[in-house]
Amino acid sequence: MRNILLFLIGCLMMSAAGCGRQTPQIPSQRKREAPKPDTVQTGLLELNQQLTKSADEQVRIAVQKEALQYMLCEAGTWMTIIDGGDEKSVTPHDNESWIIRMRVSDLAGQLLADTEQSYLIGKHELPMAVDKNIRMLHHRSKARLLAPWYSSYGITGTKEVPPYENVIIEIELR
Repeated sequence: MRNILLFLIGCLMMSAAGCGRQTPQIPSQRKREAPKPDTVQTGLLELNQQLTKSADEQVRIAVQKEALQYMLCEAGTWMTIIDGGDEKSVTPHDNESWIIRMRVSDLAGQLLADTEQSYLIGKHELPMAVDKNIRMLHHRSKARLLAPWYSSYGITGTKEVPPYENVIIEIELR
């Protein structure tokens, strides 16, 4: 009886000593957790908002330095109409082809690109700043746009316009 009692006490002590303990893992066996998508998305959203705010501020400062009267238009673009052109003529509409001359400069005034060609309105052939605001113009109109990078040539830029470049776009409808 005494042996059975000692055996039971020993079993209880061994089970009590092992309670709550977990076998340690070797570091290579631990599973690494990927960053949570909401954390990554939140970080990217905050970065994008900071870049956008900075671009808007730079363009706003450039507008204040100019002697011309600008109005804030769609796509965060500031526009002034230099020449109203033939105000009795039609304005551009989606899916219409118009010949447009565009002179693109950086905010310091350095010419980056000068093109004249036919574009389809509303088909993403033009920078968004131009495509969204060109509908206010008439045949032979001239306008000057100050556009942040996100509504002009974006994060990729072009051969002539660097990525993230805030620009001045002078347009003329022909």
